[in-house]
Amino acid sequence: MTLFLGVDGGGTKTEFVCIDGEGQVVARALTGTTYHLQVGFDEAVARIGQGVEAVCSQLAVSPADLDYVFLGLPAYGEDPAIDPRLFEACGRVLGHDRYRCDNDMVCGWAGSLACADGINIVAGTGSIGYGERQGRTARAGGWGEIFSDEGSAYWIAIQGLNAFTRMSDGRLPDGPLRQAFVDALGLSNDLDICARVMGENGLSRDGVAALAPIVVDAAIAGDTHANAILELAGSELANIAQALRRQLKFGEDETVLVSWSGGVLTKQDTVRTSMQRQLQSGGSYEFIAPRHQPGVGAALYAASLWRSAGSLSDPSFR
Repeated sequence: MTLFLGVDGGGTKTEFVCIDGEGQVVARALTGTTYHLQVGFDEAVARIGQGVEAVCSQLAVSPADLDYVFLGLPAYGEDPAIDPRLFEACGRVLGHDRYRCDNDMVCGWAGSLACADGINIVAGTGSIGYGERQGRTARAGGWGEIFSDEGSAYWIAIQGLNAFTRMSDGRLPDGPLRQAFVDALGLSNDLDICARVMGENGLSRDGVAALAPIVVDAAIAGDTHANAILELAGSELANIAQALRRQLKFGEDETVLVSWSGGVLTKQDTVRTSMQRQLQSGGSYEFIAPRHQPGVGAALYAASLWRSAGSLSDPSFR
């Protein structure tokens, strides 16, 4: 059996998907996030090993039986000291050199557009955009949660927390958002939120991102500031797509395929609609609902890499 393994590393979880030579999914596994900046280098590598072992166990094969592997890892490509170490560690896990590592943004594009030219915007725990056109590749956004990741769940939560503090001390009119945070976090005093988020037992990156639904619920309850945060999230994500259009040198009259992945864009209509509305006012775009999940996209990309190396006679995996 021909086997292609794709690894989609996210800010909350990592999915391992194996497909056969016909493009059918034959095994799946999940581990926690492989974001090494959050869990540490050794733990990230350990989780990669756990996922590979789980997939191979399901298929009663060894890693050596995997024809090609693509690993899309959070923050890969952003640290010249860590990237080679991660690459080498993946080789030790697999025991062969038939693999490639890249940023997990590639998984979203490969899944959503089935490896077709166009742009994919990822908005989950973090955010980033990636696109390809005639062999050219480009990324935009995704500079990390401290000063970027606009439009992501983490960013939405931070904007919501900021609005909460302003409502609490009178810089903004009180609204449903403030009470939504009080109820969700069980606050007896508004200032308790500081310890809950930033204290000794405070929230991790994905823990902060998990607060984003509070903002969504407040918007549904009619909070104008919460709704403005979601609208701005869509606008920020549209800016990422427009930057990619320019980088990839799509013509002014050329229609660009745009898709999306990550929980914010797949689940929050307000954010996705805002992004699409801004893009439609600034160029020709065709919006494509995701064709596959990012984990499947990673496996499809592994197959594509093997095919481009001349090992496969061009079957359709789309």
